[in-house]
Amino acid sequence: MPHTISAVRPHQAGLLRHMYLPRAADALAATITTYAIPLLILATTGSPALTGLTFAMEWVPRLAMFGVAGCWVDRYGPARVWRTATAIRTAVIVLAAILLPFTTAHVSTWALMTLGAVAGGLTEVSFVAAETAGADASRRADEAGHRIQGVLLGIDQGALLIGPALGGLLIQGGATPMLVAVAVLATLAVAFPIHTGKKEPAQPGTEQVSAVGALREGWRTVRALPALGWLVAGLAASNLSTGVLQASAPITVVHTLGHSTAAVGTIWSVAALATLLAITACRKTIDRWGLWPAGATAAAVVSAGCLTVALTTEFSLYIALVALIMAGEGVMTVVLRTLRSRIIPADVFGATLAVTMTLVLLPLPLAGGLVALTPAPQLPYLLTACATAQGLVLATVFARLRTHTALRPTPGETTS
Repeated sequence: MPHTISAVRPHQAGLLRHMYLPRAADALAATITTYAIPLLILATTGSPALTGLTFAMEWVPRLAMFGVAGCWVDRYGPARVWRTATAIRTAVIVLAAILLPFTTAHVSTWALMTLGAVAGGLTEVSFVAAETAGADASRRADEAGHRIQGVLLGIDQGALLIGPALGGLLIQGGATPMLVAVAVLATLAVAFPIHTGKKEPAQPGTEQVSAVGALREGWRTVRALPALGWLVAGLAASNLSTGVLQASAPITVVHTLGHSTAAVGTIWSVAALATLLAITACRKTIDRWGLWPAGATAAAVVSAGCLTVALTTEFSLYIALVALIMAGEGVMTVVLRTLRSRIIPADVFGATLAVTMTLVLLPLPLAGGLVALTPAPQLPYLLTACATAQGLVLATVFARLRTHTALRPTPGETTS
């Protein structure tokens, strides 16, 4: 049923204030923190081991929080969970911005690493809430739902475009400018609370399940949806390879290629721009050819890129290959989001999202640990091994998915 202009404008205004603005502030704050803290640790300590450990410490609590976040969202509603998580994270960051200038260098290093871990965990809680709210808004928008998902994914990529470069510039003045910027963005996320127009649950009843029970329900849902399970397995294997690439990038760029920490931020900004362009282009590709060809092509590009980037010694080629890899990852993310929005039941979306995201992101702290344990000259060999395993797994996954009905093109298919 077509929307009238008078109905669309208030709806779009509501989405801007209660969905897009808070999501943008939250995503930018999270991106700056994720990329700037490891860079700051490398700049202040010069230790590749601590840099890899910092990357791992950022992701371990994120994974730990997915299960409870999914349970909380299903139980209390995304808006309430969003408000609580963003408010606590803002308070922690403001406290760190006030106290860090008065600490010693050693204490400051470990305090920053701890801050990355705490902020990372709270960020994933708000992420699950925002993803669930976005899915609710998409369902309420009927045939226009893919447009909402397109904007949300564009916001995420825009944050990846701006955040690393901004973080690289801010840390030139030390930790304080970076923390102040993140605190301002986190405050905006609190000031514009996320809301979908859907009635939030009242206080939870006795029939509500625990976090463990919610994860079990989400796991059962994943197992009952073979296409989703195979795609998650492929993305998990891919994330191990790209996680090693991300964790080792500061070491490679600064120690091997001889560039500054600001150059690392530039690399990820260029990669984010390439990803944004790839996501935009792949919508029409999926409309015409379907999910499987787009996903399989992206998988081949990512695997070949990871194998090649391990061998390069030229900075310009390194930037180009990283951009190509992350663009392919972006297309595979579109495939995953499209698939899960189609087939995951709404009443267990939060729990199932928590399980799928945990499985997909589990290799990232492992990647940080591997980089921390690997001497800098041996990092290309580590990346080569991971990229080889990635290519084999992705080839198997997309061979299995080739004839699956959930990934066949349908008339007028759109991404979400």
